[in-house]
Amino acid sequence: MTPIQRKKSVAAHSTRDGAPQHEVDTNRALARWLAQILGLKFAGSYDPQQHAGRDLYLLPTQTIVGQEQARALNIQGPDDLWGGYVDHAFICTKAISHGLLGPDAKAPEGWSAQFCEQVRDVVLDGLSVFALGDAREAATRLLYSGPIRLKPVHACAGRGQQVIRSLDELDAVLARPEAAAMFNDGVVLEQDLHDVVTHSVGQSFIGDYVLSYCGQQYLTRDGQGEEVYGGSNLLVVPGDYADLLALALPDDVRLAVEQARVFDAAADQCYPGFYASRRNYDIAQGLDSQGQRRSGVLEQSWRMGGASSAEVAALQSFINHPGLKAIYVSSVETYEHQALPADAIEVYRGPAEHSEFLLKYVTVNSYDG
Repeated sequence: MTPIQRKKSVAAHSTRDGAPQHEVDTNRALARWLAQILGLKFAGSYDPQQHAGRDLYLLPTQTIVGQEQARALNIQGPDDLWGGYVDHAFICTKAISHGLLGPDAKAPEGWSAQFCEQVRDVVLDGLSVFALGDAREAATRLLYSGPIRLKPVHACAGRGQQVIRSLDELDAVLARPEAAAMFNDGVVLEQDLHDVVTHSVGQSFIGDYVLSYCGQQYLTRDGQGEEVYGGSNLLVVPGDYADLLALALPDDVRLAVEQARVFDAAADQCYPGFYASRRNYDIAQGLDSQGQRRSGVLEQSWRMGGASSAEVAALQSFINHPGLKAIYVSSVETYEHQALPADAIEVYRGPAEHSEFLLKYVTVNSYDG
């Protein structure tokens, strides 16, 4: 990575038509905050007419897909955005975490069997399915060793997932009117764990700054009572994974970091068009149906995510205090009306897509290790 050119302006870019207001406003808040930290101008929300010909550093809410979209946004590489680029839409979803049912199973254009082979030992048992006709056989194979979790690849924040304990339960899903379309888009069938801890491991490359981090994420309930992403507690260092692993980390955290590194390296090798300046990986650790402890990468996030605000807060701390070895940062999302905690940085307060209220904020605490 190279320093972000001083002539660049930072622009927010909500890529989804009809995106909920909290997503748009959070995107703008983080872009404005990052511009302030880097000493750059904030150009507002991206507008193709207003920003035509301008040299921008973009914060897109989703991974950029395909050369046509990249060219339209004047994105030529990782120095032009905080996020990522892939050649095909499925590559930035959880679908790539698992292999297919067999060589004759339906697969999207650009599928890499080599990637699935390289990450096989750092993911949970599972299969990715892209056709309704492959679903029952895939589930039969996996249910032999216990319950499985059905995960539509385009669902996020834990929404839309379902635990399947029998073929009868799967058949009920397959009978739904929307089932064919859901499986055509892609569905992950993956062994279900209990007593789960979800680790977040990742890196951000912003200009000449490199941040590496590990931590845990947790769930909360939205206004409808559904369990969704509730926040992340991160330990962040200025530097590479080697600097992170130089700290006194518990064995389970070290395992999560190493698994994320394998997944990350495989993506670089097996999807040659891919690049990203934000690389986040969720790793689940828990017990399988036999009581055996398991650990595996669930999915990647090569875009802005729930922990992005914590990463921006960490970057600000390292710029303001160059001698810092590490720092704790937390991003919080709560659907309960409450006052902002002391010393917290508010990112968003207002309505949510599925709730009347959502508060997002960040806290920063010193590292004494």
